[in-house]
Amino acid sequence: MAATGRQQRVGGDRDWRIAQVSQRSKSPTRVMSIARTWIEVRVTVPDGWGELVASLFADSPFTGVAYGSSSLESKAASAGSGHLRTYVPLSHDSEELRASIRTRLDELSALVGVEELQNLPIRFQTLPAEDWANSWKSTWKPFRCGNLAVIPRHFEGDLRASDIPMRLDPGGVFGTGRHATTRTILLMIQGRLQGGERVLDAGTGTGILACAAALLGASDVLGFDIDPGASSHFAELMDQNGVAHASQFREGGFEVLGESDTGYDVILANIYADIIVEHVAGLVSRLAPRGWVAFSGCHRAHADDVREALSGAGLVIEEERARGLWHTFVAKRK
Repeated sequence: MAATGRQQRVGGDRDWRIAQVSQRSKSPTRVMSIARTWIEVRVTVPDGWGELVASLFADSPFTGVAYGSSSLESKAASAGSGHLRTYVPLSHDSEELRASIRTRLDELSALVGVEELQNLPIRFQTLPAEDWANSWKSTWKPFRCGNLAVIPRHFEGDLRASDIPMRLDPGGVFGTGRHATTRTILLMIQGRLQGGERVLDAGTGTGILACAAALLGASDVLGFDIDPGASSHFAELMDQNGVAHASQFREGGFEVLGESDTGYDVILANIYADIIVEHVAGLVSRLAPRGWVAFSGCHRAHADDVREALSGAGLVIEEERARGLWHTFVAKRK
């Protein structure tokens, strides 16, 4: 998700204010709905602006962003533009939400001051659950992320001898694993996990990071999430990858961690920056003396806040990578 030339020219204070638009009204907790019916929100975006517009849909209740052609849509976008699609559970759809989407787009257009971003067309469409799944599967392709080969469960292609397969069927529940925050943190932990570590995955969702850690040799992985539906999908992902014996899930927030949940060699979190800032000290208290943390999901507008919070919690940043609008950090005790 590298920034385009035009996006890179939006700099200085204006760039900071644009980032603020995309970050406002974030929920303080991570929500991953598994509703049976979805609303597709389709915005026609001029070429080169897809990533910037996509940043407006980084918070709940929007689940996943795709850019390009859609298997549900036979009519292609006009020349010089593409369709950006995000999805909202039907239970979250409302006239107020739809109006807020238009407001976000209009505010972004005003801040950037580019005529082609004015009055971007929006379409809302109700999708049956099976259409959502088929849409992802028809466009999603297996990919490599370092030595991890992310493939469908029934993949029949050839793998390299060095590949570590992670079987993941994309769709409304699991997503694709391609988002910049996910791919970056997966890359960064691969060179650091040695095998035998105890790993805590905060805000695990359906367990993509937890599963990857187990596949890379972690001996014990604990994931927790507030979503009441995540447990069964976490278990399914672990089972289909043969690492169920090394993993466990707890439903709830940080309160599910008890006094005995300490001494973790690795703590992972791909969650919003405000949650990291609020809870980093508590997470560090559960870290082994020579342990390390990897945090992703930090929008660049909040990178300074996260750096300050990590330092204040007694951590020193060993590595920081930016991919598009998102920053990922690896840090250890000072």
